[in-house]
Amino acid sequence: MNAPLSFELAHRAPTASSAGLIAGMTGYREHARGRFHQCEAAPLVMPLIISLGSPFLIALGREPDASDRQPSFAAGLYAGPVHIESDGAAECVQVDFTPLGAYRFFGGAVVDLAERLIDIGDLLGHDGRQLRERLGATPGWADRFDLIEAFVLRRARHQLSPEIASAYRELARTGGNALIGAVADDIGWSRKHLAQRFRTEIGLGPKAVARMMRFHRARRLALRGNADGWAMIAAESGYADQAHLAREFVAMAGEPPTAWAQRMAHIDPRLIVR
Repeated sequence: MNAPLSFELAHRAPTASSAGLIAGMTGYREHARGRFHQCEAAPLVMPLIISLGSPFLIALGREPDASDRQPSFAAGLYAGPVHIESDGAAECVQVDFTPLGAYRFFGGAVVDLAERLIDIGDLLGHDGRQLRERLGATPGWADRFDLIEAFVLRRARHQLSPEIASAYRELARTGGNALIGAVADDIGWSRKHLAQRFRTEIGLGPKAVARMMRFHRARRLALRGNADGWAMIAAESGYADQAHLAREFVAMAGEPPTAWAQRMAHIDPRLIVR
């Protein structure tokens, strides 16, 4: 089945202390047994997922199999579809770091996380394993959110360079349509140096992140409903034409835009990332 039959979701928006660091936190618990499949299209966040139930099967760019069992882990940016399977007994707390906030928490490990999933014990050591135990012993989503937010804030001690922050914000402001060379000129760096430092502090290069931003703009427009159709969405998102948009949907979402839209129409709205 495409989505869990019965589940609960709890959300917490960023607080004043975590604004800019995280996009939000989610508590998730399934209540009906089965085999369920979900697909996220090129997420523009870096998640830290603490599993408290049956582990997910997760794979990047392909259908997962038994070897893809993921308990508690973190993941970096990936410009493609993320396939997720669960058995109806999954339960987790998820923290979604913004691309700018991820470096503050993970530091140089954002490079290792790019296009990968890494076990929390390997990434955060004893502190990560202890966090999972403490969350498992804490009842209620609100208290769990308090616990994990305090953990995140204590460890968010790395400083992103102001040049990379400025470059990222300019790409975001233009929906990924700013010229990379012009962005480099604005901060006084060469395009090559910008690309190297961007990968060091964001995980992927500026060109890849800009592609993801354009795709997410098109995705948001489609979810909002655009009476003028895919050609207008392509134009408003900065694609050369509708065929270009279609190719990017296949690359980022794993399916053409019309198939993606049909799938979204049949998914519980709570599971659609806006």
